[in-house]
Amino acid sequence: MAKIIKGKPVADKITEELAKEIEMFHKQGGKPKLATLRVGERGDDIAYERGATNRMKKVGIEVESVVLPQDITQNDFIVALEKLNKDDAVNGILIFRPLPKQIDESVIKYIIDPKKDIDCFSPLNVGKLAEGDPTGFNPCTPTAIMEMLDFYGVELKGADASVIGSSMVVGKPAALLLLNQKATVTVAHSKTKDTAQVARNGDIVVVGVGVAKLVKEDWISQGAVVIDVGINVDEEGNMCGDVDFDNVQKKASMITPVPGGVGSVTTTILAKHVVKAYKQQNG
Repeated sequence: MAKIIKGKPVADKITEELAKEIEMFHKQGGKPKLATLRVGERGDDIAYERGATNRMKKVGIEVESVVLPQDITQNDFIVALEKLNKDDAVNGILIFRPLPKQIDESVIKYIIDPKKDIDCFSPLNVGKLAEGDPTGFNPCTPTAIMEMLDFYGVELKGADASVIGSSMVVGKPAALLLLNQKATVTVAHSKTKDTAQVARNGDIVVVGVGVAKLVKEDWISQGAVVIDVGINVDEEGNMCGDVDFDNVQKKASMITPVPGGVGSVTTTILAKHVVKAYKQQNG
């Protein structure tokens, strides 16, 4: 039976370290600040915004929430974003995605200030991710995965890692971060011939596709470490991940739960990135 590795101890450790650091900034007269930019009233965006705001306040980071109407034009969205770019009091900007169809993300990603882009929307930060450049900002969820693997002592060098899902939100950046730590990485996507076999080959299996209980027990090799990033609702109305948790935990050596796993670390990484941005902007 697998050890269930929860996010809370990881988040608590990072939060404690950040709170001490931010307290020092306050004594020096400084105050890190996050600005969130949300369009409309999507429930998942609001829930994430609430969680992020609570986490920021817990460590002493100021938050400015900018909420724009669902039917806002692209030009007006750009005006709001540029205002945050130019505001020296704002250290980090989080844009909630996906944006409505009238706003072209391929345009917006070039406008957000890379120095304030704390969730890796800008192509400059994507490039730094690929290069392994520590001055960049990696996406928060894949970074949370890496923090959990490190916290629980999972050896990455030389490990075979299977990443199920190839989105820019989780799959691709997770694969790059694992590769940067000298794991041997295979990525499965919608056109992969045998996704189950890709998963079975992994000492570490990261799953982020948004399909409830997709990964079954026979997809996992004995003793694998399973990281589930999926957030879904099952047929009974309960939150669940992309992994068939109850059965897969019989074979895995470690497994993250949903809820209570990677997601609980993500907002802490957001706070960590705001602090990193504050330090870079203030020397």
